[in-house]
Amino acid sequence: MAPFFYVGLAGFPPTKERLAELASTIKLHGFNNLTKSLSFNIYDICYTKTEKERKEYIAYIDEMYSADRLTEILSDVVNIIGAHVLNVARQDYDPHGASVTILIAEHEVPPQDDQSRESPGPLKDSIVAHLDKSHVTVHTYPESHPDNGISTFRADIDVSTCGLISPLKALNYLIHAFDSDIVIMDYRVRGFTRDVDGKKHYIDHEINSIQNFLSRDTREAYQMIDVNVFQENTFHTKMLLKDFDLDNYLFGEGVKGLTDEERDDVEKRLRKEMMEIFYSRNMSGKF
Repeated sequence: MAPFFYVGLAGFPPTKERLAELASTIKLHGFNNLTKSLSFNIYDICYTKTEKERKEYIAYIDEMYSADRLTEILSDVVNIIGAHVLNVARQDYDPHGASVTILIAEHEVPPQDDQSRESPGPLKDSIVAHLDKSHVTVHTYPESHPDNGISTFRADIDVSTCGLISPLKALNYLIHAFDSDIVIMDYRVRGFTRDVDGKKHYIDHEINSIQNFLSRDTREAYQMIDVNVFQENTFHTKMLLKDFDLDNYLFGEGVKGLTDEERDDVEKRLRKEMMEIFYSRNMSGKF
C-alpha cells in the first residue's frame, strides 16, 4: 500500500471473527436493506495566464465533460457495479457546468464474489442515472479567479446503492476517467438488514479502508490520508497527486511562454492552491 497518514477515530478495525462473518454469505430474511453511499469530489487544477486562456480552459472543460460525456461515464459505472439503468436525467447549464442523474436497479442475480471482496475494481476502455432505490449522480463546477490565474474544475459524484451491489468497485474507473489531481472520498454504510434468525447486520462486507479498493498504480501515484470511524461504518480518504510537472498545469503555450521567475511564481501558486484544497484550509502567504 502506498504511504499514507492514518487516523482511527472512536473505534477499531473489526475483529477477525467479525470479518469472517462478513466474508461469508449472510442468509437474509427478505430484502437487503443496507444503503451503501460513496460520495467524492474530484479536482483538476490549471494556471491560465490571460483572460483568453481562462475562457479557453472553461470551454475545454465544458466540452470534455458535457452532459453527454458524463452520461457515458456514469453508464459505465452502472455496468461496473452490476446494475442496470432505469432512467437518465441530464442537463448542460448556461454558462457553464453540467449535471447527470441515473436511477438504477439491482440485477436479479447475486453479484460475483469479487463484487463484495475488499479489492480494486476494474478499469474500462471506454450522469445522473436512476436505479431502483439507487442512483448515480454527477455535477460539475468549472471555476476561475481573475486575480491569481488559477482555474479549477470540480466534479461532485454520488453513487448510492441498496441491496447486494456496492459502489466501491467503480472507484478506479472514476478516478482515471476524470484525470484527477485531488480526490476527496466518503463511504458510508447506513441502516441494517436482518438475517433469517432475526439478527440485525449493519454491514455486509469487509472493509478497513477505501484505499484497499484502489489499484496499486493508483495508490502509488497519490499521497493519501485516511480518517475512518469503524463503529459508525464511515470511511474517509483524501488523495493528492504526487507527480508535479508544471507543463501539465498550464493552459496555452505552456512552460515555454513563461520566464524563469514566472515559472517559480506559478508553481508556488499552483502548489498552494492544491494544498489548500487537500487540507480544506486556507494558507496565509505563499506556499
